[in-house]
Amino acid sequence: MTYEFVRPPFTLIAGVDEVGRGPLIGAVVTAAVILDPAKPISGLNDSKKLSEKKRLLLVEEIKAKALSWSLGRAEVEEIDSLNILHATMLAMERAVAGLHIRPEWVLIDGNRVPEGLKGRAGAVVKGDSLVPEISAASILAKVARDAEMTALHQQYPQYNFAGHKGYPTAEHLAAIKQFGILAQHRRSFRPVRELL
Repeated sequence: MTYEFVRPPFTLIAGVDEVGRGPLIGAVVTAAVILDPAKPISGLNDSKKLSEKKRLLLVEEIKAKALSWSLGRAEVEEIDSLNILHATMLAMERAVAGLHIRPEWVLIDGNRVPEGLKGRAGAVVKGDSLVPEISAASILAKVARDAEMTALHQQYPQYNFAGHKGYPTAEHLAAIKQFGILAQHRRSFRPVRELL
């Protein structure tokens, strides 16, 4: 299926994306980015389609060249009390609120616009591949969350968070069964809840 995307007639467009809806542990991390048309960045794409090395190079270029960028997050306690969808929407609103330039329009990856952005935002399915601002946001969010998983790995190497990034892989589920549930695990997620 191919998606058509017509760019809105605005100059200051913020792209927003999230990383970490599926994992069993840690915060959901979002990013908002307003790119500078005078400083194009080549190689932007959905973060999942880029190598880690390429993402790390691009993240520095995005931070240096963007007109504004910001990270947002929702913590495990918020995910467990609100549910992952609402926590993600909240984290997206926080990322946009953190921009030091107010965007004229916000483009969100996916098919849903957070309540707090209604009236000045649109959703773009496959936006992380179609919209450079969303691609840049996906890269910032992924690099930030991966760094958090690497830090958690150093604290609890037996879970191998650097390898599976907290997703519900067979290895991660086996580690939870063997070593227990950590404070950072999302208790509202079924694989964790069933082991409580």
